[in-house]
Amino acid sequence: MAETPGGPRAVLRATGPRGPSCPLRAEAARLRDEATRQVRLAHRRARWWAAVDVALGFPAALLAGVSGATGLAAADARVPAAFLALLSAGLAAGAGFLRSDTRRVANKRARRAWAVVQDEAAIALAHPRLDDRTLRALSEKRRAALSAYEGEDAAGGP
Repeated sequence: MAETPGGPRAVLRATGPRGPSCPLRAEAARLRDEATRQVRLAHRRARWWAAVDVALGFPAALLAGVSGATGLAAADARVPAAFLALLSAGLAAGAGFLRSDTRRVANKRARRAWAVVQDEAAIALAHPRLDDRTLRALSEKRRAALSAYEGEDAAGGP
């Protein structure tokens, strides 16, 4: 069926990237919403790993000091001191195995990277017209945010 110049499809094409139903705007909004969720998630994860780091590290250090003091205090306190030293070593090994400090830093880095995606998408959506270049830049920032969990960012620090 032939389409007339004033038909519905012609009207949609005429509004193009400016209309609210533009595929580029929809993708930018999707990226903004994803970034918003990921910022919250990375923030919660960073707080969780900070708590795990403290929950394992502080008792390990405290027990190591107490076991050393107990072992030196009296000869008959060597068994409890050895038990405390083993418990301290177990907590320290658990902290090392989980790498909670590294995970906390990685989630903070990811949180910053996702916040950049979120901000850039919000700025792009504030403009009346979107183009392919803007969406490609947003997608590149999304890729960088996804890889932020694994390595250091461009600044080289946490």
